[in-house]
Amino acid sequence: MDAKSFDKSKLPSRHVTEGPDRAPHRSYYYAMGLTEEEIHQPFVGVVSCWNEAAPCNIALMRQAQAAKAGVKQGLGTPREFCTITVTDGIAMGHQGMKSSLVSREVITDSIELTMRGHSYDAMVGLAGCDKSLPGMMMAMVRLNVPSVFMYGGSILPGRFKGKDVTVVDVFEGVGQHSAGKMSSEDLHELECVACPSAGSCGGQFTANTMACVSEAMGLALPSSSGAPAPYESRDEYAAASGRQVMELVAKGIRPRDIVTRKSLENAATVVAASGGSTNAALHLPAIAHEAGIDFDLFEVAEIFKKTPYIADLKPGGKYVAKDMYDAGGVPMLLKTLNEGGFLHGDCLTVTGKTIAENLETVTFDDTQKVIYPVSNPITPTGGVVGLRGSLAPNGAIVKVAGMSELVFEGPARVFDSEEEAFAAVENKQYEEGDVLVIRYEGPRGGPGMREMLSTTAALYGQGMGDKVALITDGRFSGATRGFCIGHVGPEAAEGGPIGLLENGDMIKIDAEKGTLDVALSQEQLEERASKWQPRETDYQTGTLWKYAQQVGPAFKGAVTHPGGDKEVVCYADI
Repeated sequence: MDAKSFDKSKLPSRHVTEGPDRAPHRSYYYAMGLTEEEIHQPFVGVVSCWNEAAPCNIALMRQAQAAKAGVKQGLGTPREFCTITVTDGIAMGHQGMKSSLVSREVITDSIELTMRGHSYDAMVGLAGCDKSLPGMMMAMVRLNVPSVFMYGGSILPGRFKGKDVTVVDVFEGVGQHSAGKMSSEDLHELECVACPSAGSCGGQFTANTMACVSEAMGLALPSSSGAPAPYESRDEYAAASGRQVMELVAKGIRPRDIVTRKSLENAATVVAASGGSTNAALHLPAIAHEAGIDFDLFEVAEIFKKTPYIADLKPGGKYVAKDMYDAGGVPMLLKTLNEGGFLHGDCLTVTGKTIAENLETVTFDDTQKVIYPVSNPITPTGGVVGLRGSLAPNGAIVKVAGMSELVFEGPARVFDSEEEAFAAVENKQYEEGDVLVIRYEGPRGGPGMREMLSTTAALYGQGMGDKVALITDGRFSGATRGFCIGHVGPEAAEGGPIGLLENGDMIKIDAEKGTLDVALSQEQLEERASKWQPRETDYQTGTLWKYAQQVGPAFKGAVTHPGGDKEVVCYADI
């Protein structure tokens, strides 16, 4: 490839670099040390979510430098910028979690504005913590310029009393401590050793789930999601991503050539097969929305229903992300799924080849213990299940990986916020067999659709994780385990059935049949609905207020704009 491979007259950056009337614009680039040759090459936005908020993001700037070097090797001109991210582990358990899902939209919007404002031609995106991965991929699909995604890598496992541990063990340690099952000294030792390096949470929580999605969907180079953040091999993957984006520019391959209904189905398959985060049922519809594809929770759940659970990963299983990487990574998982007929092998990827072509040289390793062959799954159906019923007409979601009992029935114990529920759990103000209901935590009602890891982890720490159930119109962390149903819709703030519940109402959850019902007649629900009054949140100004005005239902991805279906002019074609 040489510079003549790129026709600048057809690229967005021509608006800032070409012709006599762009002399003022070029003067800025000379001010930053660019040569004339570099100014007339394609401009590639290299965006990361680097910050000092958490270990998830701290290694991203290092990897971005390698990606920039790769872009230069491919005869492009990299332009680095950062966007925000909210790290769930630190936002968890307090009002800060209201910012988490909102940050996904802000990440996407801010990338769009930076790319549009400076007329960049292509994009390499590096992300670490949960919402930054889908946010980055949503921006790629929205802009539709040649793009390569790269995950920043997982954290190394900690060691406590001879066992691998993650941050979830610390959250559960809080519950053990409150129940008198862990000393203050042990809890302190655990918190000091649980997170020994840079990188995102080590189990198959939301970050690692969406990292697997990036490969399965075709937006990331094969194996690039697997190596832990501290490994220097990540820098070579970043450089390769930079070189590859220039190949995509030369060949005219764009994200919407890659993100199709079939590739989204591949992504959902990998979520189920790995016992991944329920949050994928929010993010896959949102990514699809950017491409103008209607792919809602129910369509995701149909894929989950027929996919075997084959990767034995925490929180439901035994192993962490590093173990899966050592066992062969996402390509090993994809190999057995493809051989079993569970993937669309003809989907295009950023390599310029199909999924099946990328897997031709991969051999399934029968000696490793992390990924089971599809012929011998952990369970025959997926680790994540969609639910629907009188309590959730617009659906709900539950992770069943590692669970033995898939049916639960009990009386409702109703709370109107996570704080109320956590206080009740901490003070053991609940009974075995209860269904704890946490409502007014949905996208609009929260606002922001908080995760409930602090509450669920405390229950497990008290030894009650499998003796009660939780349902919410908010979310559960990818790290949550147990009978925890999230995304219940319509949400309470919109007058959904979850907002009509009273203490003692009998609720039945059946994850085998995919149902979530309350023992109330339609007439009883209608009578309660006639008395229901909407509530105002405490957030009547600022970003959270704006989000609440715009956000749509969870089953469609909790998105805030009309999407690719309503697009008149694609940015890549300006």
